[in-house]
Amino acid sequence: MSSMSAAPYGPLGIFGGTFDPIHVGHLRTGYELMHALQLAEVRWIPVGNPGHRDPPLASAALRLEMVRLAIAGQPGFVLDDREIRRSGVSRTIDTLSELREEHPERSICVLLGMDAFAGFMQWHRWRDIFDYAHLVVAHRPGWPPPTEGPLAALLAERAMPDIGALHSAPCGGIHVRKVTPLEVSSTDLRELLVAGDDPRFLVPDPVRTIIIESGCYARAHE
Repeated sequence: MSSMSAAPYGPLGIFGGTFDPIHVGHLRTGYELMHALQLAEVRWIPVGNPGHRDPPLASAALRLEMVRLAIAGQPGFVLDDREIRRSGVSRTIDTLSELREEHPERSICVLLGMDAFAGFMQWHRWRDIFDYAHLVVAHRPGWPPPTEGPLAALLAERAMPDIGALHSAPCGGIHVRKVTPLEVSSTDLRELLVAGDDPRFLVPDPVRTIIIESGCYARAHE
């Protein structure tokens, strides 16, 4: 199931999440960041067992298959199933530690939204993440960068606005980048699905087919 054809050079983007389900907001953000920052590839890494939230409604196997189908055919998008295969709670720091061993000199960029960045200081060993990777924070209207408090101080300390620096340094910076505002959230999408509504145009067609045929969200609340 895993596709690990890593590019030999260039920054490696990491897009993790429960992807319960993956939707057009995820995909467009990953696509825009890959091109804007000239990332060699974007690794899509579905979370196996999230420690910070309720268990996903869709099974790990279904979520992995939905991501596989969603990114199929897009050059530079790569599926990485390591967190699904790993036992225990999925931790970003563990994944980054593995990736750094595999790519000792390469720039690694963790891609996340401003909403996720707002909770970054609750991540397991969050300070250590900068020893392994950069953060690339995508923001859109309604989620501006923080201007005060600990996150604003962290952003000021580690700001790396220059793409060249993001390429030449393997880790340690925070780069903030505007993306097209697509107000789609997995939480709202799950509510829509549990209610029996059609997710057409919110998810790629092959993902919609899996959702409808498996009934994975309808069954969750029977």
